[in-house]
Amino acid sequence: MQTRILQTDGDGIAVATSQLPIQVPAGGWVWVDVKAGPDDVAALSTLSEELHLDPLAVRDAVLELDLSKVDDFGHHLLVILHGLCQDRFETYEIDCFLTDRHLVTVRQEDSPALDALWHYELSNSTISKSGPDELLAQIGDVLTRRLLSVVDAFEVRIDELILAALDADPNFLEELMAVRVDLATLRRVIQPQREALDVLRGIESGLISDTGRRRLSDTFDVALRASHDLEAARSALSETLDAYRGAEAREATDVSKILTMYAAIMLPLSLVAGFFGMNFPNLPGLDSDSGWIMVTLVMLFIALLSVGVFVTVGWIRRPSGRAAGAALGRGLIEAARAPVQVGGALYEVSTMPLRTITSRRSSRQSDQSPEA
Repeated sequence: MQTRILQTDGDGIAVATSQLPIQVPAGGWVWVDVKAGPDDVAALSTLSEELHLDPLAVRDAVLELDLSKVDDFGHHLLVILHGLCQDRFETYEIDCFLTDRHLVTVRQEDSPALDALWHYELSNSTISKSGPDELLAQIGDVLTRRLLSVVDAFEVRIDELILAALDADPNFLEELMAVRVDLATLRRVIQPQREALDVLRGIESGLISDTGRRRLSDTFDVALRASHDLEAARSALSETLDAYRGAEAREATDVSKILTMYAAIMLPLSLVAGFFGMNFPNLPGLDSDSGWIMVTLVMLFIALLSVGVFVTVGWIRRPSGRAAGAALGRGLIEAARAPVQVGGALYEVSTMPLRTITSRRSSRQSDQSPEA
């Protein structure tokens, strides 16, 4: 168990000590920051006995994982907050025990927010003149602002996703799901933390001063903004997904348009070739040496006329040869794969037991069911 203690007499700069003071001067307070694990329950029990904290709540601080909440034990308050880890996109729990002269923070992870606030307290005499309730409000403010900064970073990420959606990037769905999972992780933390701060700023307890309530109200405003920005980011993800589907549909339409033009050009040519390929001896030009030249010129004229019609209606807008070839190639590949896929699917259904079909259908319905 790692323990650090910060003490102030309310009149000067806070100083770090190695031992918990027996008596705190009037106007002063003590901040005890503890990093402990499940194996440190005995040491935490000793600390809870010295400060008369609820032993079950102290034990749960290292053995249980709870959402943000506020519990009033009369002599002290338990405020559970959550922060963002430094080296990975996960959150950790901080259990804050507030008394009239003490603030005890218990955590299992390294906290960059608490480290920054600790060094700030050591060098700021104005903060040391406040009470432990204001220190608690500052801890909540720092933790919530770190969460808010992540939500703000999502706005830049969503702009990148929009560009990928408009280009119908094949990796778009994978990136979208990764962002959606991260937003869900934040949402599970921000919503309860906002409610806990709302309860804390209005709680009827002598441990919270008027100045502390004002600071807690400011912290609640930060949490409220983070919650609203999070919902806006979730809505933006849905709109981005719709844009991606529209871009995919546009690409599919372009491929279908190219295939349609290709078929429209080739159909009359095939008709001419089929007409002169009939097995009749009296076809016009059959005995002429230049008959095939005349038929070829007619077919070329029909092809150029068809292309001219498509240019007139705006279906052909002089795309680059590489882009047109790529689109035509995708269309021909899909056209060639379609009969094979349909035949394979029909064969699979005809040879599949009915129970397997039912199980696949039920699993598909469960996959398409909305998330809780």
